[in-house]
Amino acid sequence: MRNLAVTICAVILAACSSDKALPQQAEEGASPVDCALGEGSDFGVFCLLESDTIEGKSIVTIRHPDGGFRRFVVQEDGSGLRAADGADTAQNTLIEDGARLEVVVGMDRYRLPVREYVAAAPQD
Repeated sequence: MRNLAVTICAVILAACSSDKALPQQAEEGASPVDCALGEGSDFGVFCLLESDTIEGKSIVTIRHPDGGFRRFVVQEDGSGLRAADGADTAQNTLIEDGARLEVVVGMDRYRLPVREYVAAAPQD
């Protein structure tokens, strides 16, 4: 069985009750996700998640409300997400009994739903 079939994938969340409009650069169908952007910030459903396949790799892009974004490559071994851009590395931790993946890059934190998992990321 290919490792690609057992990867961590973000799934579409139920629509949130926020009145905020989607950032213009987000694609139709982008899913809202919890994020905390910057040092000392609180989590909220502020970011949008887009999934795509580029050159055979599963890519996740998380759009920030200010127009910024982070791009990740879904690890084929199921260990989480790897930062696709920039110098910072992504730290992956399963939370909520493995129901969500918390990804930390620099001062930014994201909480994504988990569809499948191979025991490789630490749990808290």
